[in-house]
Amino acid sequence: MNVVPDTSVVIDGRVSATIEDGQFEGATISVPEAVVAELEAQANDGIETGWDGLEELQQLADLADDGVIDLEYVGERPNAIERGHASEGEIDALIRDLAEELEATFLTSDVVQAEVAEAKGLDVEHVAPETREVDVGTLTVESYFDDATMSVHLKTGMVPMAKRGELGDMHYQEIADEPLDEETMDEYAREVVDAAKESPEGFLELSEPGMKIVQFRDYRIAIGRPPFSDGIEITAVRPIAQTDIEDYENADELKERLLERQRGVLISGAPGAGKSTFAQAVARFISDHDYAVKTMEKPRDLQVGPEITQYTELGGEMAKTADALLMVRPDYTIYDEVRKTDDFEVFADMRLAGVGMIGVVHATRPIDALQRLVGRVELGMIPQVVDTVVYIEAGRVETVYDVRTEVKVPAGLTEEDLARPVIQVTNFETGEPEYEIYTFNRQVVTVPLKEEEGGPGNESGVDRIAKQEIEREIRSVARGYVDVQLKSQDKAIVYVEESDISSVIGKGGGRITDIENRLGINIDVRTHDENPDYGSAAGGSGGATSDGGASGQGGQMVAPEVTSRHIVIPVDGNHGETVEVQAGGDYLFTATVSRGGEIQVSRGSAIADELEQAVDRKDPITVVPSS
Repeated sequence: MNVVPDTSVVIDGRVSATIEDGQFEGATISVPEAVVAELEAQANDGIETGWDGLEELQQLADLADDGVIDLEYVGERPNAIERGHASEGEIDALIRDLAEELEATFLTSDVVQAEVAEAKGLDVEHVAPETREVDVGTLTVESYFDDATMSVHLKTGMVPMAKRGELGDMHYQEIADEPLDEETMDEYAREVVDAAKESPEGFLELSEPGMKIVQFRDYRIAIGRPPFSDGIEITAVRPIAQTDIEDYENADELKERLLERQRGVLISGAPGAGKSTFAQAVARFISDHDYAVKTMEKPRDLQVGPEITQYTELGGEMAKTADALLMVRPDYTIYDEVRKTDDFEVFADMRLAGVGMIGVVHATRPIDALQRLVGRVELGMIPQVVDTVVYIEAGRVETVYDVRTEVKVPAGLTEEDLARPVIQVTNFETGEPEYEIYTFNRQVVTVPLKEEEGGPGNESGVDRIAKQEIEREIRSVARGYVDVQLKSQDKAIVYVEESDISSVIGKGGGRITDIENRLGINIDVRTHDENPDYGSAAGGSGGATSDGGASGQGGQMVAPEVTSRHIVIPVDGNHGETVEVQAGGDYLFTATVSRGGEIQVSRGSAIADELEQAVDRKDPITVVPSS
């Protein structure tokens, strides 16, 4: 009897199992070279099924050595074109043709292959894929965890490490004395993957060449292999805290807010701050209060009850998952995590469709979570997409923001005709606005309403934005140095070169009037000579020092020449040496003096801009040998 197995049945391990059951004992097993090539390619790509198939071939070789079967390899290896069309059935066709040529029994666990082979008149033996549910015990990786361990980090040639402690007080520390060798790491990795395949308590979340992500019980385990990583690496993470929403500050207010109606919520914080833990508590709370709750996750690692279905990417896209969920009609969806532009767009689409959305976002400040929406969602729609921001720090609710739109004059501006839609970000606990987001002179700006610490002399956020916009407008018509001083919320003085006065003011004052109308600020245009602070950094008019040209650091006073393409700094001596270029005693940049005794800086660069501004201010430019 002659038997030709295909790739599917070799990967399943059913060839040797069928032989051991006595069905094909004494038969000749003719393994197509096409099967070997396919398994080899998968194994080279780090795909686990390739290794499973190669192990089955070794098992068949052992049976042949024991005289139970005869084993031979037949046919030719598929060429590059045939391998490239493997997904279209080219290699399957080669294997069927070989079975027909040898007049052999065609053994497969692929139902499509079986149907096609039977239609072509082959003698087919179809064995259903074996499904095993094994009660997997404790993984070896789990032994590295204790009650205070959040994550374990294992890598070939390295001592095992772990993050241990409490939320907000984690420490990355060694947890063993000896480094792990490659053989041990490979055993750990295979054990994890096998457990995910065999146990109903686990599944493969991601399987790509060089990377697998397994969800097994409470553990999310990432396995990296070369060439994706420079060695076998296993990172296992688990939640160390299970909380209820009542455990957090402002719990009653938050519960009332969530139950009042479906909302758009961003849960933000730094990595490891406890965002997912809080999201789990919220999910359980709203599920317990008669809301249908689903999750969108990649990987699916939120610890929620069985009543909350956890979805991942559909066809590799969260947008398709969202389309499917809209048919399911959840009241709330937990999106973990919202990171890329596509994620924000999906989040916004679902929220605008009426689904309550709770997104988990990485952010280092509470306002940063909201700013990540700017440019990804139309500004006026942001409060409809997100009306609540919860910032988590060290496992507790640090800040809650209420987000809403109001048509008003932005804080710090006074002209009534400057009223516009303004997104107000209000502290939920105090009721005080902390930020405003609006369009100012065609730019979206986020303005803090509280002054920075450091005293009353500090500029407010509005002042900084106003100065930047005034300077930008004036620079568009002035060629020389521009200095802006805000005198009040609605008045500023602009100092320019005398030669730029007419350009800035314009005929009959028309140009400066247009700028004033656009910005809503009265602008008084003056020359630098009228500025009492002008040139103060230089220590007086022209900036000359008493030693006739040397700076306080013993440097050489120089006179840069501005050409159409470069700023040329002539240097007396120091040829081929590295020097520092300073303006008014402040460091600008480091350069090497050419053999011709000069330094050239290309105009348009950031360094050139700083140097030109220093020249315009008449700051003394000095060259100091580097120490």
